Amino acid sequence: MAGAGPAATVEAMDALRRALGLLSLVYLLVFACFGLSHAGVALGPLHQPVIVPAVIVETLCAAAMLTGAVGALSGRAWAWDGLIYTHAGALAGVLLGIMAVAFRAGGENALLTWYHGTMATMLAAGLAGAFYVSRVRR
Repeated sequence: MAGAGPAATVEAMDALRRALGLLSLVYLLVFACFGLSHAGVALGPLHQPVIVPAVIVETLCAAAMLTGAVGALSGRAWAWDGLIYTHAGALAGVLLGIMAVAFRAGGENALLTWYHGTMATMLAAGLAGAFYVSRVRR
């Protein structure tokens, strides 16, 4: 934000906060779909083997994303901290899933590889954005 005035900086931070809040809702839906799929529910062509630990982790990640979305979209005072904590927690869950697939604890397939890689990338990008804003706010 070099050269931008304070009003432009605040406006950009608000836009990023809303974007991360909306993305948190998308991530919530993705985690919920894969959680249901790992619970044995076939969602159209999406069908995964039943993996109870994955259901637990994905449910916790979905709950974290809901918390982050509520804070960000309602403009709570804790919104930025909430986005950092919820993205970090969900990223930890996704990294745990990557390790489980790598050690063959879960069923390895192209969909799981894509899912874990995409979610890790998106969550890391959101976490980086939230960290950047927390630094700019000081």
